[in-house]
Amino acid sequence: MKIYIVDDDISVIKMLEEIITDEVLGELIGSSLSSKKALEEIPILKPDIILLDLLMPEIDGTTLVESLKERDCHSKFIMISQVSSKKIIGEAYERGITFYISKPVNKKEVATVIRNVTDNIMIEQNLDKIKKVLNIDTQQASGMMRPEASPQDDLEKKIKVIFSRLGILGESGCEEMIKLCKFIKEGKISLTSNKLKDISNEISDNPKAMEQRIRRAINRGLSNIASLGIEDYLNEVFVKYSNTLFDFEQVRLEMEYLRGKKAYGGKINIKKFIDNLILLVDDM
Repeated sequence: MKIYIVDDDISVIKMLEEIITDEVLGELIGSSLSSKKALEEIPILKPDIILLDLLMPEIDGTTLVESLKERDCHSKFIMISQVSSKKIIGEAYERGITFYISKPVNKKEVATVIRNVTDNIMIEQNLDKIKKVLNIDTQQASGMMRPEASPQDDLEKKIKVIFSRLGILGESGCEEMIKLCKFIKEGKISLTSNKLKDISNEISDNPKAMEQRIRRAINRGLSNIASLGIEDYLNEVFVKYSNTLFDFEQVRLEMEYLRGKKAYGGKINIKKFIDNLILLVDDM
């Protein structure tokens, strides 16, 4: 991902540059201490992600976002500021920012948010590709009826919607979780009364590696949910999944970890996650 930084404090720019480099978060294609200069450079450089301050001396952050969008800028905006007013932050979201991070800058939080936004960009890009392919298929079909989707296909689509909301759709463990859910649904069994290892043996030649990939994917989802809660405690995705797919106390611990207030984050429960994932899908 191509990243551009706008902040009138050079120390903040240097700190963000260091985080982006150390965490391998993307390609830093430019930065500016001046919002006016940024307004000129960004349409030319076309970054995927823009990190910007709210309180800028020439053009404030929200006005800069509006001006860039008027120029057909499709970048994702991550606002970083010391402002704590919910009203002002709410207005920033209304004007088009994707995430809001409070200063002082926390390395773990910045890295998590950028990764989350990167995942969302990749999902959007993949969806655009799918739409184009479907459009071509529709034109080629010339009005022909498509076969009705099977229950298993429907299950997979619904699970992918949830994974997309969690920001983990691209994780390798997700495909294996889908296989696991299909197997459980077909056999009408539950992880509550069966060992994950026993079920994994039925669908994988290397169940231990499969469990590790699933655990990594769910842990990434926990981190993303905690990040959403930090930015907006009333976020729809956070409210819906923080106490269903995850244990809320563990989500709270992860939030404290991302804020730098705890030395360790929350823990995940694979059995609870999979069982509740299937329950959520059944309700969709």
